[in-house]
Amino acid sequence: MTSPEVTGPFATLGSIGAMSRAGGAGARAALVVAVVLGIALALAIAVRTPWHLLPEPPGGFTPLDPTAGLSVAEVGRAEAFAAALRPVSLISLVLGLVVSAVLGLTRLGARVVTSVARPFGGGRIAQILLGVLALSVLGRLVTLPLGAYAEVVRHRYGLSTRGWWLWLRDVAVATAISAGISALVLLAVLWLVRRAPRTWWAWAALTAAGFVVVSSFLYPLVIEPAFNRFESLPAGELRSSLLALADRSGVPVEDVLVSDASRRTTALNAYVSGFGGTRRIVLYDTVLEQLPDDEIESIAAHELGHVVNGDVLTGTLTGALGAGAAVALFGWLLSMTPLLRRAGADSPADPRVIPLVLLLLAVGGLLSTPVQNLVSRQIEARADLHALDLTRDPEAFVSMQRRLATTNLSDPDPPAAWQWFFGSHPTAAQRIAFAEDWVRNDRG
Repeated sequence: MTSPEVTGPFATLGSIGAMSRAGGAGARAALVVAVVLGIALALAIAVRTPWHLLPEPPGGFTPLDPTAGLSVAEVGRAEAFAAALRPVSLISLVLGLVVSAVLGLTRLGARVVTSVARPFGGGRIAQILLGVLALSVLGRLVTLPLGAYAEVVRHRYGLSTRGWWLWLRDVAVATAISAGISALVLLAVLWLVRRAPRTWWAWAALTAAGFVVVSSFLYPLVIEPAFNRFESLPAGELRSSLLALADRSGVPVEDVLVSDASRRTTALNAYVSGFGGTRRIVLYDTVLEQLPDDEIESIAAHELGHVVNGDVLTGTLTGALGAGAAVALFGWLLSMTPLLRRAGADSPADPRVIPLVLLLLAVGGLLSTPVQNLVSRQIEARADLHALDLTRDPEAFVSMQRRLATTNLSDPDPPAAWQWFFGSHPTAAQRIAFAEDWVRNDRG
């Protein structure tokens, strides 16, 4: 089913009428599909999330030490760093949402979309591509002073090593990549709305789910090289040990790479990236400079645990279901004429709907954050369990956790509400207590 051909930024009255008639049943179907996919997502999360990892050891679980064994000075430094950044993070989050709401729920965003495209003919494609870029840049500029202040704090505490030109370059590249991907996705979605006004949301949901799957494969090949350079770890005992860990985990690894992270930060990190023939263990060069080999092996074993347990595939599955459910829900919301009028759009196919779509994406991302982080914390704990089982070295694991907390300035015991909403990993205190429970369960 196709709508009449339109030339220019506005649909004809006949096209709008056809979309309106088609939209009633389509909107109801979109809502039903959104609910069904939401239930499927909840079931996938319930089944695939490791809720129970260790049996209760004799005498009960280890009480948490709020200091995680760090010195008073180390805890005080981490807490001061967090106290300096948390207000900035919250203000930036709220400010970004306010700007998105102003652009998405008033005609201001619609005027931005049409204005930036006017010098280039004002066509639909120009409105979509340039509109998304302009809105993305505008949103970034509004929060840029707060981001700069946060970078000053990171410099003050020695966590950031970036010069300002590199920081601006990173901000620009991240904005360009985000805007480019968003523009291409919205270009496809708005084309679908015009071609299939009744079922566009179904095709868009399938496209969004597929995009999540494809991006999981492309991220290490396309996005990572935009920010860092990678070199193979030279042959030696550490490289052999890491490859042996991968072999014992049953994870084929193509290479062990070192990222030039020290150009930007003193933080410690490592990860396993890629699939199949592209899979590699990646270490920050700061890890090689600051950690002994046994602690590096513990970090690598944790990251290999994500592969062994299929965490990337689980994340891809839940991400695809979530994307499909979100797009179907958007299909229902964008059928509401009062909402479209408030945004200054004539129909879901009108490019002036873009600010509203970006607002819905921002709100959806915020609402899903605590659920994503709840699942993430459980998955990270399971990867910790794999590291302990694989290395049989709880002392190295605990030492590594304390060193990570000290170097990365992680608050070992953050406020409960903050950890619930923003914490993607267990706290250092929780991870160390987990290792002690592992020992007391005679897992070694």
